[in-house]
Amino acid sequence: MESTSSKLRPLMVMGTSSGAGKSLIVAALCRIFNDMGIRVAPFKVQNMSLNAGVGKGGEMAYAQIIQARAARIKPTVDMNPILLKPEGEKTHIVIQGKYYGTYEAGKYFTQDNDFFLQKALESFKKIQKENDLVIIEGAGSPAEINIKNDIANTKFSTLVNAKNILVADIERGGVFASIVGTIELSNMENLIGIIVNKFRGDTSLLKEGYDFIEKRFKVPVIGTVPFISNNIPQEDSLFDNFGRRGDINVGIIRTPHMSNETDYEILKMEKSIGLFYARKPEELDKIDIIIIPGSKLTVEDLRFIEKEGFKDKIGQLKKEAWIAGICGGFQMMGKYIMDVDETGSGKVDGLNLLDSRTMIKGDKITRISRAEIFHPVFKGIKVEGYEIHRGVSYSRRHFSFIEEIDGKHSHIPDGSYNDKMFGTYIHGIFDNINFTERIVNIIRIEKGLDEISLRKIDRDYEIQNFADSVKKSIDYKFILESLI
Repeated sequence: MESTSSKLRPLMVMGTSSGAGKSLIVAALCRIFNDMGIRVAPFKVQNMSLNAGVGKGGEMAYAQIIQARAARIKPTVDMNPILLKPEGEKTHIVIQGKYYGTYEAGKYFTQDNDFFLQKALESFKKIQKENDLVIIEGAGSPAEINIKNDIANTKFSTLVNAKNILVADIERGGVFASIVGTIELSNMENLIGIIVNKFRGDTSLLKEGYDFIEKRFKVPVIGTVPFISNNIPQEDSLFDNFGRRGDINVGIIRTPHMSNETDYEILKMEKSIGLFYARKPEELDKIDIIIIPGSKLTVEDLRFIEKEGFKDKIGQLKKEAWIAGICGGFQMMGKYIMDVDETGSGKVDGLNLLDSRTMIKGDKITRISRAEIFHPVFKGIKVEGYEIHRGVSYSRRHFSFIEEIDGKHSHIPDGSYNDKMFGTYIHGIFDNINFTERIVNIIRIEKGLDEISLRKIDRDYEIQNFADSVKKSIDYKFILESLI
């Protein structure tokens, strides 16, 4: 396999660990170089994440959608040709936007992966052909010596003749040990610099360590990026570490196979809204909105909800609290699920909160949707979002009608409702300020509180602000000169 060339050599951003900040550094670099007039695009060989979205061609990791936005281009599945979605002891594999198969957890990483590598190179060449610069995000750490067939880091970098940057997370501690260990264990070639990320304090305290690194590896530390607060969704959300009480409170049932945690970013931003994950039924007491989230394995999570007592608790609270189901959560709220293709469980009784019935069979649906809500409380409100689901649901009381799919006119019923309970297939519905303000203010008025206005998430502002801070902290001109 031969490497390809373009106006600038590709740049790969690897990390000393998962969570080192690779995704956001790539987004920042995409915006920095785009601001300089360079046609730049993100790329990631392989992403293991349950936070997925829809780009041109189908399903892709949400992180690459954000990076594409940073580069001011439309996301396409070729930016993330391989998406791995954990299913307990199995891995659901998406290739170039389409479902490919489900493997035993360890099989994907231990088998001959030339097919997957070829697919990744095929997608990379498409992205490279259309752009001056491709910035590649590595996966996890390149020093995972237990993974013999890692195609997402140094192997791919060598094949496409990329220059490399290593990002290290100082917030975790042990930053110099992690840098030394990563470089020595990964046999990294064409390493041009190191970025120390998420620093809080006086950078002069790092000089001795930086001198040691540069002397040992003949590679400079090209930036110390401070900890930058932002509202940019992460590759895999850290909502598990998030929780607070507020004037009104939202409880998300933490199911084992929960997906698309990016659905609740707007709720996290508003300080007057309490938001947390409920792991026990009693934690739903005094909650104003109960959310049954999307799921990678709907029937398995439905069984969890029943076994752990959440079904009984929801039954007790359904007259008091609003209950919302998103995607798989909506499927669970119906009378039954006929699961033919996901787990093969056959007919499984639902929570019987809505009159919907679901058949999980056939190809996965992935699309950008715009809809008008029919629920009496929200009637006439227009919303937009995206759908990623296997299965079709039928109901006599539709929550909304989808008026547009991928930019084309349609008239397809979506979801179901029953008084204060509703379900929808539309991910990102809470990002629609008019919808979320309506439900929040209805509850606030019932509690004798004043209405509030929610601040819309301005993704472009958040990306620009983060990129500007990174630009001040790194030698971006050195990076660019190294790619010529």
